[in-house]
Amino acid sequence: MKPKFILFLGLFALVACTDLQQLRSDNQIHPVREYEQLIVGRLDANYVGDENCLGKCHKHEQIRKDFQLSVHGEQISSDTELPLVNCESCHGPGSLAIEGVGQTEKDKCKFETLLQLEQLPAQAQSLICLKCHSAASTPVLTYWNASTHANNDVSCFDCHELHKGPQQKVSRKEMAELCFKCHSDIRAAFEQFSHHPIPERKIACIDCHDPHGSPQDHLLRGITPKETCTRCHMEVQGPFVFEHADITENCDNCHVSHGSPNPPLLKSSQPFLCLQCHTGHMVSSMNDANMKGVFYNRCTDCHSSIHGTDIPSASGGGSFIAR
Repeated sequence: MKPKFILFLGLFALVACTDLQQLRSDNQIHPVREYEQLIVGRLDANYVGDENCLGKCHKHEQIRKDFQLSVHGEQISSDTELPLVNCESCHGPGSLAIEGVGQTEKDKCKFETLLQLEQLPAQAQSLICLKCHSAASTPVLTYWNASTHANNDVSCFDCHELHKGPQQKVSRKEMAELCFKCHSDIRAAFEQFSHHPIPERKIACIDCHDPHGSPQDHLLRGITPKETCTRCHMEVQGPFVFEHADITENCDNCHVSHGSPNPPLLKSSQPFLCLQCHTGHMVSSMNDANMKGVFYNRCTDCHSSIHGTDIPSASGGGSFIAR
C-alpha cells in the first residue's frame, strides 16, 4: 500500500471521528434566552402571585372578578391549594411590573416588563396556551399544529377572550358572527333560500366543524362527510339493501353544505341534478301517437326514497320508490 494512500486514510478517519464527536455532543438550543422569554417572559423577574398583581393594579376592576369566576381561575392544586393558572401563567413574572407601585401617586404598573402578547406572532401567542394545554387532558388540540387555522396565522386569542367573562370562550349564539369575520363567503351562503339553521341559531358551526383541527377535510368532525351529516339526519344513514352509490360516503355530491337557492340544499334543481348521472325516462305523448318526447318532472315525486331503500322494484332491482 502506498504511503500517500495510507496518509489519506488516516486523515479521513481523524475527520470522521471528529464529526462523530460533534454529533454526539450536547448542543444548546440557540438563542435560549429569547426562546424561554417567548414562553415565560422576563428571566430577571420573579413570580409574585395573583394577590400582588391584582391588588396593586387591578384591585377594583371587573377584570379581577371575571378571572376569579372563570374556568382558569377556579383551578386549584389539591396539594398546595395554590392556583394552577394565574395572571403570571400568561403574562409572565410580574415583580418588575409592580415594583414601587403604590409608594407615590405617580408610580404606575410597568406593563412593558410583562409579555407583550398582542405583539407576538400568532404561533407564539398559541404557544403561551399550548405550554399548558398540550400537556393537559385536551384531546381536541391533537391536530392543532397541522390545522388550517394554525397554518393561516390564527391564534387562540382570536377566538378565546380570557378577560371577557367566566366561560372564556365565545357562546353558541355569538359563534357564527365570530367565524364570519374570516369566512365572509360562508356568510353569503347562509343568506340563500335553503340553508342550515345557523342564522336562526338552532345549530352552531362547531356542530359540524372542529376549529382546533381534524384529520378530515374542512375540519369536519365525522370520519366521512356522510358520517358528519347523519349525526342529525339519521333517517338517511342506512345501511340499505339498495344503496344510492353516489351518496354512500359523501352527501356533498348532491347537496351544498351551507346554503343553496335550491331546496333542500341541492347543488342544482331537479331534474337537472339527477340528469348529470342518469339519462331520464323516454315516454310517448298521449295526444299524438306519432310524436315522442321526453317528459321531465321532479325525480323525487316518484323516487321518494332517493337515499336508499330496502324495497325491490318490479324488475328485482332497487328503484328507490317507496311502496
